[in-house]
Amino acid sequence: MTSFLMGAPSYCARFGVAALLAALADFLFYGQPVGITLFLFGITLAAAVAAIQPSALSARGLWLGLGALLVALLPLIENVSALSVAIGLAAMAVFALLLVGRLRHGLARIAGQVALFLLAAPFRFIRDFLRWRKAARRLGRRRIRLAAIAVWVMPLTLGAVFLALFGAANPVIEHWLSLIDLFALLDFIQLPRLAFWLFVLAGVWAFLRPRLPRSFGRTARRAPPVPVAGEVPTTKPDTAIEDIVFGKAAILRALVVFNILFAIQTALDATYLWGGIALPDGLTYAAYAHRGAYPLIVTALLAAGFVLAALRPGSAPSSDPFIRRLVYLWVAQNIVLVISSILRLDLYIGVYALTYWRVAAFVWMGLVAAGLALIITRIALEKSNEWLLSANLLTLSVTLYACSFINFAALIANYNVEHSFEMTGQGTRLDFWYLRSLGPDALPALDRFFEHQSGTVAANDPPWRELAGPHGRDKASYHAGQENWRAWSFRNWRLLRTLDTRIPFVVPQGSEPFVPGR
Repeated sequence: MTSFLMGAPSYCARFGVAALLAALADFLFYGQPVGITLFLFGITLAAAVAAIQPSALSARGLWLGLGALLVALLPLIENVSALSVAIGLAAMAVFALLLVGRLRHGLARIAGQVALFLLAAPFRFIRDFLRWRKAARRLGRRRIRLAAIAVWVMPLTLGAVFLALFGAANPVIEHWLSLIDLFALLDFIQLPRLAFWLFVLAGVWAFLRPRLPRSFGRTARRAPPVPVAGEVPTTKPDTAIEDIVFGKAAILRALVVFNILFAIQTALDATYLWGGIALPDGLTYAAYAHRGAYPLIVTALLAAGFVLAALRPGSAPSSDPFIRRLVYLWVAQNIVLVISSILRLDLYIGVYALTYWRVAAFVWMGLVAAGLALIITRIALEKSNEWLLSANLLTLSVTLYACSFINFAALIANYNVEHSFEMTGQGTRLDFWYLRSLGPDALPALDRFFEHQSGTVAANDPPWRELAGPHGRDKASYHAGQENWRAWSFRNWRLLRTLDTRIPFVVPQGSEPFVPGR
């Protein structure tokens, strides 16, 4: 506890920097749209973290960490989303732990550190504040002279009394005092704003004083049992239950059965999905695709779990060549199963349009296929499960980073408009209200939809006015919101250019004919 206050100047400096960052956050974010300001705040926070650490300049990999942090913050320039913010927070946590020399080796261990750091971050400020108060009470005036504050209580109190008396006796002073409106000053104290400041202080404090719980990474080491003289050591029975149920013979039989079952499923998919054979009466391709897309992914995940449990590194089944070949065949069938699931989902989307969840399903299926391929690689190269976990985390990180630059809202809107019944004469009708919920990125696609409809639908058709009216208001609201520089992002800049270069259309009113470009 005493050592906590030995660095009191550093503690106070950190609090001062945190207060300045909170003031900057108030200027950038409070009551304002969020855009490029989040990237600017992230860069400022990184600079503050590096400046406040005494050993930052001598830290190993500092410049590499700065470069990696900058790359991780680039998605915030493209667009502010939950994904880009999560990537930025994770990179900031890695950078802060790197500067204080607490970052471990290995992607899996680093991921555990980052998760624990972010979970404990909201409570770091409160915990340090309580520790500081406790240490101050124990050390008293030796380190922090709280009495220096108390000696001002009496002078300020009597001074206020004297000032009130002077105001009653002197009209000039009374006039000056009348200009001070205490209730107006209280109006500046806004509880939501105060909560915002406390939230920012707690958030940035965790990065300015990066720490991990002391118990993290510590494992209890049990001393080996000391043999007692004359005691006969007990050995594990040769016919233990786990050796029978999960032994080499059981795993071999399970792999044979699983391969046969998966071969049947693969043959059916090859017949109906890849071969184009007609389905049984009453069953459509959409229903066939929808019923199998997600359960097959669960099946692949269970298969992956079985392989990891059955072929542990160093176990007897993992060293058997025949079992290894059966595992390779089974995992290969699982990869084909995932590919079939992707085709099923594609058929289903062709009938029922595209949504965020269906895009996420595509990404998820690709990750599952990559994970299965990595399982084969781990078995073939005889790597550890930690290597497999690190490889999957790397694949997931690269995928999420790439996804942060993809405009999924525009992708969904363009696909649904181009494949709608109104545009092609087949498929499902366009769900205008769902596309509107996607946000401003769907505006160009909806523009093309309305331009196409203007030549096929009567101008005085009520549904036409009902849809075109909200669309026009959405465009006007988006343009108005982009006048604030804080809302700028590279994606918004591109969207504005697209909207400005398109020929505007006028929403028809009443029986007035619709004239594009007027």
